[in-house]
Amino acid sequence: MQHRARNHALKATSLVLGLLVAVPAHAASLQQVNDWGASGVPSYVKMYIYVPDRLATKPPILVSAHSCGSTATGQMGNIPKTKAAADANGFILILPDNPGQNCWDVGEKTTSLKHDAGGDTKAVVQMVKYALGKYNGDASRVYAFGGSSGAMLTQALLAVYPDVFRAGSARAGVPAGCWAEGYATSNQWSDSCADGNVTKTAQQWGDLVRAMYPGYTGHRPRLQIIQGDNDETISFKNSAEAIKEWTNVLGLSTAPSSTDTLKTSVSTYNRQFWKNACDYIVFETWAGQGGKHSMGYEEDAILEFLGLDVAGGADPEPNCPAAGTGTGGSGAAGNSSAGGNSSVGASTGSGGSGGSSGSSMSGVAGSPSAAGAGPVVGNGGNGVVGASGAGSGVAGGVATAGAPVTNGTSGAPGTTHHAAGSPGAGSEADSGGCALVAVKSKSMYGYAAVALGLTLLSLRRRRRSARD
Repeated sequence: MQHRARNHALKATSLVLGLLVAVPAHAASLQQVNDWGASGVPSYVKMYIYVPDRLATKPPILVSAHSCGSTATGQMGNIPKTKAAADANGFILILPDNPGQNCWDVGEKTTSLKHDAGGDTKAVVQMVKYALGKYNGDASRVYAFGGSSGAMLTQALLAVYPDVFRAGSARAGVPAGCWAEGYATSNQWSDSCADGNVTKTAQQWGDLVRAMYPGYTGHRPRLQIIQGDNDETISFKNSAEAIKEWTNVLGLSTAPSSTDTLKTSVSTYNRQFWKNACDYIVFETWAGQGGKHSMGYEEDAILEFLGLDVAGGADPEPNCPAAGTGTGGSGAAGNSSAGGNSSVGASTGSGGSGGSSGSSMSGVAGSPSAAGAGPVVGNGGNGVVGASGAGSGVAGGVATAGAPVTNGTSGAPGTTHHAAGSPGAGSEADSGGCALVAVKSKSMYGYAAVALGLTLLSLRRRRRSARD
């Protein structure tokens, strides 16, 4: 009886600890999956999966792709810290393989570089969907990383399937779409791109990525790029091109938000970081001083960037519902105006900017509310694109007591930047200053107090009349 009670107690403790649940007892190892629902994809692509013995209740999925001439098992040997993190934190590893091929196909424009059109990228996405379904995975936490050709596949996956991948880390890769220039199907290689001879403007790179999934307006994955600045195989020029590409795709300035230098056991890095409008790092680059092509993985930093260094929780980058911003489109970034403070009610605003043909206009600040009025959230709209590409945002209106708040109107989508308005008295803002939350006006509490006083006075008069 005591033995049974002890077993029940142990089971209960396991359930309470709960972020990780037991799967059938076995020694976890890399396993090939033969029936993963492959359809309309190259027959040479194979799926390998690593499912830890203790799996998270809703496990994230991490794809790790090998370099040219390597294998899934070879890649597993390259990432011991990632395997250990999967064991500790309960996420699933998918390692695709391509026996008989030299590198991953990230050069075919009509298949791998086109959403849902086939190729190696679609094959990997089908593996992800298989794992999500079989293991009740977390579709909001799917990631990818790899080196060399695996890094190229990572950037291609993030560009072609932004609806599937939340973030990725690419070591010694190239911008998405670059490999299509001079691509040779015989060995899946591009001398033009590898040698750093493919250059485009930021807008051209961004348009190239957006064309891979036309009409997509959702969240774009964040990205970490790591490369040695003395790479003898993949020109370091590709890091500069990738910066142009992803800052445009993510709607960021080409200038980083901050920089630093970090020394690790692998290299000393010059690092650049870009934050989005909600103050989250969504793009970062690591340039290894004197680093060659085959640098070791900075696994600790990669796991932290992807949010897989701890068990449970959500992705490190919450959605940024900033008002007055656009996605896609053309135009240089304009300046932003901050919303003013109100005297009693709150007033916040964010300026939007937009334009085409290289023109841009500044957003207009939210107007302050009058004393005693309700909170105002004034959002500068996007630039209204006309024939000349000029336009301006419309300011948020002024609220009066009890009147509804009028927000600024939005024009046609454009590439935008904005700054959060300054909160006035009685207002609240999230940590990034983007999702601005209006609070109740003090006047509402004043009305309630007056109403309560009148009610009590009426009751008192009735009691007095009854006694008389």
